[in-house]
Amino acid sequence: MALLEVENLRRSFGGLVAVDRVSFQVQPGQIKALIGPNGAGKTTLFNLISGLLKPETGRVSFKGRSITGLKPYQIARAGVSRTFQNPSLFLHLNVIENVMVGRHSRSRYGFWGCGLRWPGQAREERQIRESALAQLEYVGLAAFAETPAGALVFGRRRMVELARALATEPEMLLLDEPASGLNTAEKEYLAALIRRIRDRGITVLLVEHDMGVVMSLSDEILVLHNGTPFAEGTPAAVQNDPKVISVYLGGEFTATAPRGPARGRDER
Repeated sequence: MALLEVENLRRSFGGLVAVDRVSFQVQPGQIKALIGPNGAGKTTLFNLISGLLKPETGRVSFKGRSITGLKPYQIARAGVSRTFQNPSLFLHLNVIENVMVGRHSRSRYGFWGCGLRWPGQAREERQIRESALAQLEYVGLAAFAETPAGALVFGRRRMVELARALATEPEMLLLDEPASGLNTAEKEYLAALIRRIRDRGITVLLVEHDMGVVMSLSDEILVLHNGTPFAEGTPAAVQNDPKVISVYLGGEFTATAPRGPARGRDER
């Protein structure tokens, strides 16, 4: 059974149809990519899946259960977490506090309960902090736990957001342009990290413009054009599809994949 099923989704804004008749599946353990020109409907589709937008028609199912119309926090609790194209952090909080916000979605008392003194709340808050620190260690940012998020360079902000998404204990992770704004070393590190995330049992659906990252990571690729599915298949099939080359790439397709894990990340 597919982990995620998207069936006949449609969403318009005024007279503009952003997503139209989109259907696809993501299997457990896959890394699947959504690609397409600017305005193809990729981020709108992510917003429909994650509950930020409601579809006009269609259905989204996760683990065989409809999540259509649920609020974002309900979808996160169901096991689907996401990042954003522009890192959405609380810049006045430090790094570990930002990650703890994600972990609070799984807590008994929630984010706003952290300032209260309910029985057992202090113990739970310690556990949340320990879990957040573990996620920072996983993405390589434990040394920056007490650093204000606003003081981080862009690439590290992306890693904080990823750690926060992982803190929700997702079964599926939606990554919106995770390599955008990163330099070559950071992209190599990110690609290796996404593989590690998949290897720990988390299914990944990503929107990405960097074809090197897409082709090196993906098991399957769905191409959107004008809000509708245009092509779908393995990276090799999509890379050699004349329709994709013509419409999406505008000519000869070449992609240089990240070489593998980087030993460090350059500052930006």
